Amino acid sequence: QVQFVESGGGLVQAGGSLRLSCAASGMTFSRNVVGWYRQAPGKQRELVAFIGTGGSTKPVDSVKGRFTISRDNAKNTVYLQMNSLKPEDTAVYYCNAYPYFKDYWGQGTQVTVSS
Repeated sequence: QVQFVESGGGLVQAGGSLRLSCAASGMTFSRNVVGWYRQAPGKQRELVAFIGTGGSTKPVDSVKGRFTISRDNAKNTVYLQMNSLKPEDTAVYYCNAYPYFKDYWGQGTQVTVSS
């Protein structure tokens, strides 16, 4: 059974930083492209960034230069370093494979950025 467990969210002021972690299990982690997604209130879930099996990364334009995705295959963990946070980054953040496994979303971790 594939499982993703996200952690590291919280309340931060605009301009601050957070580091999210996601532990994956039930899959061959090193062989999968994995990504971070987010869902703001009243909006659809969207991709934030993904990282390939070789470590290549692709952040979306809205977070480019501010967010960095990384992975530790020995720990089956993917990270999201978020700097220069903005109120519009407020959302529940999830990790999953990329493309995502539809039935295996975790509980997510809430990130709230105050202005």
